[in-house]
Amino acid sequence: MINGEKIFVVLPAYNAQSTLEQTYKEIPLDIIDGVLLVDDGSADETVSLAKKLGIETISHNRNYGYGRNQKTCYLEALSRSADIIVMVHPDYQYTPKLIIAMASMIAFDVYDVVLGSRIIGGKALKGGMPMYKYIANRFLTAVENILLGSKLSEFHTGYRAFSREVLENLPLGNNSDDFVFDNEMLVQIIYFGYRIGEISCPTRYFNEASSIGFRKATRYGIGVLITTLKCLLHRLKVREDPLFDPEGQKLIPNNR
Repeated sequence: MINGEKIFVVLPAYNAQSTLEQTYKEIPLDIIDGVLLVDDGSADETVSLAKKLGIETISHNRNYGYGRNQKTCYLEALSRSADIIVMVHPDYQYTPKLIIAMASMIAFDVYDVVLGSRIIGGKALKGGMPMYKYIANRFLTAVENILLGSKLSEFHTGYRAFSREVLENLPLGNNSDDFVFDNEMLVQIIYFGYRIGEISCPTRYFNEASSIGFRKATRYGIGVLITTLKCLLHRLKVREDPLFDPEGQKLIPNNR
């Protein structure tokens, strides 16, 4: 615990066998209260390795998508009475050593959401981020900041920490089950006025680390622009969208 807050780390996994153990070994197990891995129909030995390492594991019966994986992660963490939930990809791109810092910023009521930014510090390319992904990241982030009135260094990091309140109140059930879920969620957080903090995070790109290909990345980029436009039109009351409906479908834990 940190400041009396129960901390859970969730690992949305898909074919993470080669990097899971490295990731798990860097999680500060003496501080956090639980680790939960949700496997989204992996074809490798991710599940058996997770169980061997002693990680509580939930398995989807097939591959539903990255967004659905996150929904299960958050719902199950909330069911376990977590106050702060930190999402760490088990592909070892992001170092779990920052979990304490990120969770503390929420535990001491500085922010509601904390993002691990690969852009702050200016070392994303040195960490191996492909140039086309870097350029797309900077372009999409600039467009979103302008249209949404935000000032984030990047919208596209997968390293995130949330307060329980955020996860309970966002209409996450209305979000995509695909990769664009990440962006939809962050745009929702901005729309509903939650406080967002960022912390510099080194990143690693290597052969074993998961990374979507060019086609999926292009589809994600289009989805980002569509999500931003939806938010803008909703704000202007031109077209209402369920992503920003405060009464929309929420994640309701089993213990509520």
